[in-house]
Amino acid sequence: MSSPLQIHAGKIALAHIREHGLQARDIAVIPAAAGGPKGLILQALDQWIFGEWLPKAPRERSLIGASIGAWRMAAASHADPVAAFQRLGDLYCGQRYPAKPSPARVTEEIHGLLQHFIAGHEHEIVNQPQHRLHVLAVHGRGLLHTPQSALASKLGFTAAALANIASRDYLARHIDRVVIGDRRDSLLWMKDKFDDFKTHFATLTTDNLLPALLASGTLPLIMQPVRHIAGAPDGTYWDGGIIDYHLAFPYSRLNDSTQGNLVLYPHFTDHIIPGWLDKALPWRRAGRGKHAHWVDNVIMISPSPAFVRTLPRAKLPDRKDFFYYGVNHDERIRNWKIAMADSERMRDAFAAFVAKPDLSQVIPLNF
Repeated sequence: MSSPLQIHAGKIALAHIREHGLQARDIAVIPAAAGGPKGLILQALDQWIFGEWLPKAPRERSLIGASIGAWRMAAASHADPVAAFQRLGDLYCGQRYPAKPSPARVTEEIHGLLQHFIAGHEHEIVNQPQHRLHVLAVHGRGLLHTPQSALASKLGFTAAALANIASRDYLARHIDRVVIGDRRDSLLWMKDKFDDFKTHFATLTTDNLLPALLASGTLPLIMQPVRHIAGAPDGTYWDGGIIDYHLAFPYSRLNDSTQGNLVLYPHFTDHIIPGWLDKALPWRRAGRGKHAHWVDNVIMISPSPAFVRTLPRAKLPDRKDFFYYGVNHDERIRNWKIAMADSERMRDAFAAFVAKPDLSQVIPLNF
């Protein structure tokens, strides 16, 4: 029977697994991609990793995410992560919209979702004993700094998209990266400049947690932008996935994996796309070219194609489902929850690999 899981590893990570196996104590960083409903397929895996496996080896770990990835890492930072992931999944599935919702209506729905998700848990998330949460958002420049209308935002993002086709370096003239994160974590491996985007670092607090999570998942033009985040630069904020869709970061700066500096990346696909605007540009993938070494210490786990074919409509949940199912919310919710329940097979496969690593299952992380 085909495995429900694919395991990719960079060369340093693979050598480490070959010599030492895969131990919870070795995991230093966990990235979490943007991708909307696709992130639901990781629910049971997330619950096992954060609820059972990592607690056996407590240590400081950096959790960094964009959009639903940031929300997942906020769930991981709860005192009871298993219950938090369940609540997040239920709330996310439960979104209901009219046929043509306005940006105000979508923003209201997502704001309410996040309120119900974190209400009463802000202190435990921000002050988690071991985990250090970092939320990624995008801050506008130029036309996108303080757009006064939907048309102005549209013009700004049209210019940004055209710039990105030429180069991600040109996109950096239109938007900045903002990391709103745990003040206890130096995050030095990110603070040395590694691309052309200006990166701002702000402190995550109980007061700005909700607006930071909202900004991180604010879809341009589909939602109203976030206008202010306490402690972060003035201006306008959108989805962190615009710059950092799959978080293509210089993880190898963490250095020698034998010191416990591996990156565990639960992902919903088998490749890493730098930015949301790069989805249609297949030549832009992490693990290639001069930055290929960035993923040398990364272990990426994702659903296998064979597993995906067994899901409703033979696909992962995705944002297009809102259009496919329309106002038939009950059928969409039912199928998304079937996919989340089926993710237990991925969880079991990864737990079996951790208990007894089979290197024949590991695929080199270069594309």
